[in-house]
Amino acid sequence: MSEAEDRGDSNAGIDTDTEVDTADSRLVTNWAVALAMLTTLTVIGLTAWSIWPTYKHGSDARFVGPKTCAECHVEEAASWSETRMAKSFDVLRPGVRAGAKKAVGLDPDEDFTHDQNCLPCHTTGYGMVGGFVSIEKTPEMAGVSCEACHGHGGSYSENLMRDLKGAFTTSEAREVGLVYPPTIRVCRGCHNEGSPFIDRDYKFDFDERVGRGTHQHFKLKNKH
Repeated sequence: MSEAEDRGDSNAGIDTDTEVDTADSRLVTNWAVALAMLTTLTVIGLTAWSIWPTYKHGSDARFVGPKTCAECHVEEAASWSETRMAKSFDVLRPGVRAGAKKAVGLDPDEDFTHDQNCLPCHTTGYGMVGGFVSIEKTPEMAGVSCEACHGHGGSYSENLMRDLKGAFTTSEAREVGLVYPPTIRVCRGCHNEGSPFIDRDYKFDFDERVGRGTHQHFKLKNKH
């Protein structure tokens, strides 16, 4: 092999090493840039999260709970608290109404308090904004309370009733969501053949059940 060829091989080796070093340098630079960008975005995100205002649902179509209703309807709330509807969540507990559960093939010792098949009709607003989540998180929404029959109060109690301080008409309240008086359609949402306690021949007597199962009605302080 000639001296020139030897020099060519030597030069080729130097060029290759230089290209490798350059590529490595670019790779390191790219990683550094990417890491810096990621760090910057993380800092921006954490800063935005820390100063972001508390989320508030934009819709009034939400449940507010029986305590809100009881602020004005004290006597009705007290009467309701003694009804079977107010205590309907307790039916899901082990040992409660054991005989009735046995009669329809249910295990009387089973805990149904987290059963998604039962909760829609033994709680208020299950799966909806402001409604029942679990007995641990939202115990006040357990049982069939005011809004189960009269509609979610966010649409009328806070915007109409509270703002006008009683100076509103029933028709105005109905226009913004109040269900009054409740209809058989409301009741039949749960009192139907989907319940394990009801057989195929079951017939819901609306007038009889309204008189027996709901709260007493008292004269209102304001004319609506």
